[in-house]
Amino acid sequence: MEVDSKIIVVPWDFTPVTDYALQHAIKISRMTHNDICLLHIVEKITTEGGVKAKQAAMNIKGNEVERQYGVKVKTHVQRGTIFKQIPEFVNDRGASLVVMGTHGMSGMQKITGSWALKVIAKSKVPYIVVQAPPDDQERYHNIVCPIDWRAEEKEKLSMAIFMGKYFDSKIHILKATRKDESLAKKANLNLNYAVRMLIQNNIEYEITEVPSDKLAERTLETANQTKADLILIMTTKDITFADYVIGAKEQEIIANSSKIPVCCVNPTSAYANIGQFMYG
Repeated sequence: MEVDSKIIVVPWDFTPVTDYALQHAIKISRMTHNDICLLHIVEKITTEGGVKAKQAAMNIKGNEVERQYGVKVKTHVQRGTIFKQIPEFVNDRGASLVVMGTHGMSGMQKITGSWALKVIAKSKVPYIVVQAPPDDQERYHNIVCPIDWRAEEKEKLSMAIFMGKYFDSKIHILKATRKDESLAKKANLNLNYAVRMLIQNNIEYEITEVPSDKLAERTLETANQTKADLILIMTTKDITFADYVIGAKEQEIIANSSKIPVCCVNPTSAYANIGQFMYG
């Protein structure tokens, strides 16, 4: 089935956790009017007949979702691995967003890193990573957004504005406090930018200052206290294998035990794609 741009991609493997991702994608699609694309990856050795059989099963699923939920669904089957084919597909097709299910981190993933993070780090578009279905099909009521001193934080804040505006959300900003005057000044600039944009877009917000070394921990605490529907984070720039082994901070948040969805924004994400939601 042919796929065009302005799509929300859901990596699909016929498991319950990918169905959770689909439920979130349906929720977003209803608000943004973007199509959904279910992407299924098969092994490289899969025969042509095997690919056609999977495509037929995917088409059945897509038609079923269209009938049940009234959203447009496309499907695509591709040979390869999730680590290569998912990023390539979403980058090449100019996807607006990826909604991906994950089982969190367990077993070998604690040593070699989060599979979800490995896929995300190679992509140019934002990801929402989920471990459970949405509580409802209406709003994202509360979104937690930690901010620090890096210039790339503005990209994440742009996503916060988009989500807050479309879903009538309250944004809970956690500002990292730092002793270094230069870094503190940069963090204040990011905070000022966030407040200005939130006010301009009539988005409700709340600001809490937290120590920088406790930012990940306090992010999860605040998300639990506010019963957040979403946590918004920036992934590590130029992430390396060492980050996977040692554990980049975002891994702890992505695999949170409360199973709160996490929106991951990569530095230098193609934010023209947000315009596909807002103006497409």
